[in-house]
Amino acid sequence: MDKNNLLVKAINKNVRTSPRKLALVCNFIKGKKADVALKDLEFTRKKVAKDVSKTVKSAISNAENNYQFDIDNLFVKEAYVGKSLVMKRYRPRAKGRASPIKKPYSRITIVLEEKKASK
Repeated sequence: MDKNNLLVKAINKNVRTSPRKLALVCNFIKGKKADVALKDLEFTRKKVAKDVSKTVKSAISNAENNYQFDIDNLFVKEAYVGKSLVMKRYRPRAKGRASPIKKPYSRITIVLEEKKASK
């Protein structure tokens, strides 16, 4: 395989938050350089930014160790969210009834690509 055509990705499968909340943070880092994205995630006021940061770091280390990419040229090509399992719980209500509570989980996928240095 040609090194320039490879995309490096990391997937975090069970993140305990809804995909809707997570998508806000993932769209925020899309298209940025990897190190800039990590710095932005560090100062984001979202609890889930910590999990996204962990996934980006994993993708960076995959690129460095498995494909010998230069870390300085990496940027976030894609960052998207998918649904994972939904934990179902029930809450007691009046007259002996119960109402469901759905606790969703999400899946983060971060895809990095190396920009070629122009000469």
